[in-house]
Amino acid sequence: MGFGSFAAARVAPLCFQQTEPDGPQVRVAMLSFAHVHANGYADRVRDHARARVTVVWDELEHRGKDRAEHYGVPFEPDLSAALARDDVDAVVVNAPTNAHQDVYFAAIDAGKHIFTEKALTIKTSDADAVVEAVERSGLRFMVSLPSRCSPDVLFLRKVVDDGLIGDLTYIRTRIAHSAALDRWFSGDTEWFADPEAAGGGGLFDLGCHTVDVTRWLGGEPDSVVARMNSFSGVYPDVDDNAVAVVEFANKTLGTMECAWVQRAGYSPIEIYGTEGYASVRTSADPILISSKVPQEELRDGRHPTELPPALPSPLDQWISAILDGTEMTIDVRDGRNLTELLEGCYLAAKSGRAVPFPIV
Repeated sequence: MGFGSFAAARVAPLCFQQTEPDGPQVRVAMLSFAHVHANGYADRVRDHARARVTVVWDELEHRGKDRAEHYGVPFEPDLSAALARDDVDAVVVNAPTNAHQDVYFAAIDAGKHIFTEKALTIKTSDADAVVEAVERSGLRFMVSLPSRCSPDVLFLRKVVDDGLIGDLTYIRTRIAHSAALDRWFSGDTEWFADPEAAGGGGLFDLGCHTVDVTRWLGGEPDSVVARMNSFSGVYPDVDDNAVAVVEFANKTLGTMECAWVQRAGYSPIEIYGTEGYASVRTSADPILISSKVPQEELRDGRHPTELPPALPSPLDQWISAILDGTEMTIDVRDGRNLTELLEGCYLAAKSGRAVPFPIV
């Protein structure tokens, strides 16, 4: 079973204009290196033919100075001064999550495009304020949700959109690693285990990837219940083992699992419908079993013959949108919807009751 027409339709709006390396570039201020992915983003900006890092700001002076020296750019201890520089067109935000909205508003006031690590904010009310400010500004705002650009997740979205397994009835997502078992967070990364700074534990940060995919596939949520705990006790104030069950407005159910206490195993995404089943990220290649798809169209009767091609990464989409005016497949409202579902999960776990949507 091929996806050629689907791939062409999704990729065409995102084709990059070919520009010589000495052509226009997006000049980027790195705003904080608090998040563990910050160095990766900075490396990608530095190595991108159409972007460059021009300054570093960080809430921790020692870390900011170290990173600025590493990238060969100035360190600016004052956020307003960093944003006021003539050589800054855009910013990459990696501050602790509870500081996101203040950094966003400062960047928006300065007229800078924004790329941000997830989650958007901790509270839905803050996310709504960010959405309003971004949409009023007309600036390009990208949330780093790379799973939405991967062939396997695009395959599942295609399956759902085209009804290839009938009506969607159930979604299961899981993501896990050994962060608590191996005590990953200390010193400058200790904030990951501080619920005030991070919003929560494993589900609020690592779980963003699959909570977002669950919301993207399932649609509008109706209510959620959740249980979570610190199984290891290493980071007692936040969850390292969590499960939430969401019921969507269309009656689809979704189970979202996240853990920092897993050394082995898979992080599957599975979808079930009235006419079949599809899954990715398991021990086998992507699977599609459906009464609506003839077996001869599938390899070995259960595997699609090809997947949609990967979309450009969120960072590449963002840079192209700034320079070329191309469309992005992820926007600030996607970040808002993720925050709402996350907040609902934590409110449900704390109260021991189902939490209805929308959250206001």
